[in-house]
Amino acid sequence: QVQPVESGGGLVQAGGSLRLSCVASGSIFSIDAMDWYRQAPGKERELVASTTKGGVKKYADSVKGRFTISRDNAKNTVYLQMNSLRPEDTAVYYCYIWDGGHDFWGQGTQVTVSG
Repeated sequence: QVQPVESGGGLVQAGGSLRLSCVASGSIFSIDAMDWYRQAPGKERELVASTTKGGVKKYADSVKGRFTISRDNAKNTVYLQMNSLRPEDTAVYYCYIWDGGHDFWGQGTQVTVSG
């Protein structure tokens, strides 16, 4: 069983930056995808950024050029550097891990951007 644990959320003013981290612990054999999702109040959960073990990265159009996803495979950790934050980025951010056969979700970390 893999348990992703997020950290780094908080309150920031528009234009500011935050860095989220997600560490995967537990019975880890092989991690493939490590992604970040977010869910704003009243909205569906959406993919923000994804990265495969091979290093392929994808971003939602709304965050391209502002957010950067990276991972440290040796530490089973994925990061999300968020710059130029906007009020519409306010949401609970979730770490998602796919090990090739099962998916695992973190508990989420709140990001609030004040305008």
